Amino acid sequence: MYVAVKGGEAAISNAHRLLADRRRGDRSLPAIRIEQIVAQLGLAVDRVMAEASLYDRALAALAVRQARGDMIEAIFILRAYRTTLPRFGYSRPVETGAMLVERRVSATYKDLPGGQLLGPTFDYTHRLLDPSLLTDQEVEAPLEREEAGEPVMRVSDILAGEGLVEDDGSLPEGHVPGDLTREPLEFPMARDLRLQALSRGDEGFLLALGYSTQRGYARTHPFVGEVRIGEVEVELDMPELGFAVSLGRIQVTECQMIAQFKGSAKNPPQFTRGYGLVFGQSERKAMAMSLVDRALRAEEFGEDIVAPAQDEEFVISHSDNVQATGFVEHLKLPHYVDFQAELDLVRRMRRDYEAAQDKDLPEAAE
Repeated sequence: MYVAVKGGEAAISNAHRLLADRRRGDRSLPAIRIEQIVAQLGLAVDRVMAEASLYDRALAALAVRQARGDMIEAIFILRAYRTTLPRFGYSRPVETGAMLVERRVSATYKDLPGGQLLGPTFDYTHRLLDPSLLTDQEVEAPLEREEAGEPVMRVSDILAGEGLVEDDGSLPEGHVPGDLTREPLEFPMARDLRLQALSRGDEGFLLALGYSTQRGYARTHPFVGEVRIGEVEVELDMPELGFAVSLGRIQVTECQMIAQFKGSAKNPPQFTRGYGLVFGQSERKAMAMSLVDRALRAEEFGEDIVAPAQDEEFVISHSDNVQATGFVEHLKLPHYVDFQAELDLVRRMRRDYEAAQDKDLPEAAE
């Protein structure tokens, strides 16, 4: 028994050494630095921050490096680190209407107050490999980074002025926002908890569900009211001071998806909304989140629940990639006893089957 334990420890130690060696790679090449990952792999860093629920670019870059670029492993590492941090309190809700916008596009209005701001995006690039990136040679002079501009009104405010879109809504008096990181999941969920789960859910899973709603697996015909990327101020109430203190600014991506609603006995025909908000620049995730959020509001609008994206328990229970990773990858761990039990069962069933076949043979011959 002790030999097996020691042997296992040695194998695991060697596996760790081999992993560290493969992570470092070719020693003739310089090691990649955290600053390089933050500056040049920013979208990967932003995804790790968003799905780990921890806004810290340096730590997210460290997780990406430690995980050798495996995004889900990096999310797992950073989320585990997050659990060790003390909780000082809850910030005030960020005011995205006061966002200093770097990028802002709308598919519903061509000309809108504040204009369309393309910002840094792949939307207009050709999906062709760029050989110039094979070298470190600068092909163009670097652009001077501009500061984010002034706050601009939301596109949804235009529709709201005509009463054609649902209100932002408000929480019941005395409602305390939930915290998924400290409370177990219970269904049905309040929308604030549901949005928390979607915000840290796996981008690929939400993208597939959002895509399914567009292919007819939910009764929605969405329009991107607005996608905006920019900086918002985070404030924390200080009871001893009697006012809120600014903790700084963070970059977020917000999406408001607009969908048609035919109305009901209680509500007139109007547009409804799906909402997405995530850390960093991650508009594909914010858009997918907003599509799924709108689909999950089916019961609220008296719509039939006929598609996976409308099933709250299905969506929320399977959207977390850290939990999904744990369930899938635990299958690699030893299951010797379980398998031997099933092996014995199959052998007994096989013997019973063969005995029954042998019993039936004389009757068949007659």
